[in-house]
Amino acid sequence: MPSVSIVIPMHNEADNVALLVEGIAKACSVADSFEIICVDDGSTDETASRIRALQADHPTLRMLQHPTAGGQSSAVHSGVLAAKAPIVCTLDGDGQNPPSELPKLFTLLMNDKTGTLGLVAGQRVGRKDTLSKRWASKFANGLRGWMLKDGTRDTGCGLKGFRRDAFLALPYFDHMHRYLPALMARDGWEIAHVDVSHAARHSGSSKYNNLQRALVGIYDLFGVAWLIRRRKKARPLAEERS
Repeated sequence: MPSVSIVIPMHNEADNVALLVEGIAKACSVADSFEIICVDDGSTDETASRIRALQADHPTLRMLQHPTAGGQSSAVHSGVLAAKAPIVCTLDGDGQNPPSELPKLFTLLMNDKTGTLGLVAGQRVGRKDTLSKRWASKFANGLRGWMLKDGTRDTGCGLKGFRRDAFLALPYFDHMHRYLPALMARDGWEIAHVDVSHAARHSGSSKYNNLQRALVGIYDLFGVAWLIRRRKKARPLAEERS
């Protein structure tokens, strides 16, 4: 069984596949064992064939395919369900999350002796996005932080590491990947934050515009706030021993 599974959601990212897989394999060589799961989320380009071409040289590379695009949260969820390791890390398929940052995530989780650390969230520094996208992200993160009190300045960063069992216990909904710190804290898990670098897009274009993000984000934000308020935290029962 691998010690860490790397899940990459991909939609029409054919020209980024090789760069990401090679980078991940190099970065994860410090782990005892690992697997890479590329989730082809209904791509209409050569993403799937590029992944298959790499499997001969990367025996730990797996591919899942959605027949139609379900979105990033759907792709991440499928990848985590299929993952064989107890620790999962994610990064975006557009190449803007440098794979070299992955050890920052899984090392903290592997070295956790308390069993209370559920999530390590990357927070981008030196972002390479457009000014309008950075402004929109700053506003959205500020509003989210004010409402949810999740202590995260950059929840949109794709670089995240978490316990597989903790993730699968969360309520699933579209765009949930943007609210993992709040959802994990809701379930009583400790959250760690690490600064990570950010790269310019190697190829392709963004799948969302600022207006789409804003409209969906407001709707989801109130939903997550409701979920947090409705959560009843009970003390764990003491185990009976005969």
